[in-house]
Amino acid sequence: MSTGQGAAEAAREVDRTVDVVVIGAGAVGENVADRAARTGLDVVVVEKELVGGECSYWACMPSKALLRSGHALAAAQRLPGAAEAVTGGLDAARVLARRTSFTSGWDDSSQAQWLDSAGLTLLRGTARLTGPRRLEVTGTDGTTTSLTVRQAVVLATGSVPVLPDVPGLADASPWTSREATSAREVPGRLVVLGGGVVGVELAQAWARLGSTVTLLARSGLLGGQEDFAGELVAEALRADGVDVRLGVSPTRVVRDGAVRVELSDSSVVEADEFLVATGRRPATSGVGLETVGLEDGGSLEVDDTGLVAGVDGSWLYATGDVSGRVKLTHQGKYDARATGDVIAARAAGPVETPAWSKYTATADHHAVPQVVFTDPEVAQVGLTAAQAREAGMDVKVVDYDMGNVAGASLVADGYTGKARMVVDEQRRVVVGVTFVGQDVAELLHAATVAIVGEVPLERLWHAVPAYPTVSEVWLRLLESYGL
Repeated sequence: MSTGQGAAEAAREVDRTVDVVVIGAGAVGENVADRAARTGLDVVVVEKELVGGECSYWACMPSKALLRSGHALAAAQRLPGAAEAVTGGLDAARVLARRTSFTSGWDDSSQAQWLDSAGLTLLRGTARLTGPRRLEVTGTDGTTTSLTVRQAVVLATGSVPVLPDVPGLADASPWTSREATSAREVPGRLVVLGGGVVGVELAQAWARLGSTVTLLARSGLLGGQEDFAGELVAEALRADGVDVRLGVSPTRVVRDGAVRVELSDSSVVEADEFLVATGRRPATSGVGLETVGLEDGGSLEVDDTGLVAGVDGSWLYATGDVSGRVKLTHQGKYDARATGDVIAARAAGPVETPAWSKYTATADHHAVPQVVFTDPEVAQVGLTAAQAREAGMDVKVVDYDMGNVAGASLVADGYTGKARMVVDEQRRVVVGVTFVGQDVAELLHAATVAIVGEVPLERLWHAVPAYPTVSEVWLRLLESYGL
């Protein structure tokens, strides 16, 4: 075969007809593909980067690995006897090595093997819709595969960081969460822009690893949470040496070796790296939405089964961040399970999809759990007090100092934290819970169960917490309510 013939063969177009195509092999895409394939559907998964996606390599796992060693050291320092045994600080190189182990060195071969073991076909490349139920996949090897889909196409392409429109910022090579979670060295000085979850977690992680950190936020920290959550986290960050500056924004950024950040209060901050953590948008550009009547790069509207609105026929679905719903990995996986199940069911015939069925992601509207893995942790599910009032509920709010719980006093001397329970008085059920304190993440699922199950307070009273555990905060909250 001649060289020209070989090139033509490598670029050949392959035509395939399959049942389901999932675009994106992150945690969400893997889940929807797995559930759809369990009844025997032929499922193809397309991924242009690493199988396992953002959470595995640049978000959930590496960020928590960066935080955990610092949390363990701080916990030991709060306990007499253990504190005296702590003779040094963190070994940053070992923390970074442990972080890297959780990403498998950014090698996705084990995750690709899992897809194969689940009976899923992986195409490495970039997928684009070319019309209803049709796609084109440009492979990393130069081949083009045209796919015709019998049942469903699922967009699970995630989200991408948003850079604010600040003069000089784009040219200053800022870090996003990807660079911040995969860095090989501790920056001497780091500026973090954004007071949300990513901003506060990575500010604390790098500060405890030895970086001099400045955190910039236009308002308070952790907007959308109960106010005391952001306040307690801000106190903890300052105790770790983070320069927390609220009510300021960058007006100009210049990189000339170091990064120079000019601020709205006329002050200037210099750093070695500048992390932008100001939010993300759904990754809908370039996937061919315009070929099916939607706007390229536009937002998507989906129902509780994941079906995309505005498209003729019931074949296009979206799950995870790209759907515009809750941008949390665990919630995206929950959405994906519902979508995968409903695709499989609809392949066999019409199916009812009532609220709270296995085919609907109803919890997205009522009981979304979230943990901010700072020290103290913030664990929240359901509605805040303000959100419950805005929803027109007759609300009673119960607060309790977690330091007064016997189990918490055993966890750490001088335990600092706060719990809040939000009650819908008409139904006498819990609609929101927030815990702030050391290791409170493990309290959250009990709150989630109470809200999803709409457990009446009088019945919840009979769920007796073991003594002495931090879970005794439930007893104290219910006693403070009046039971």
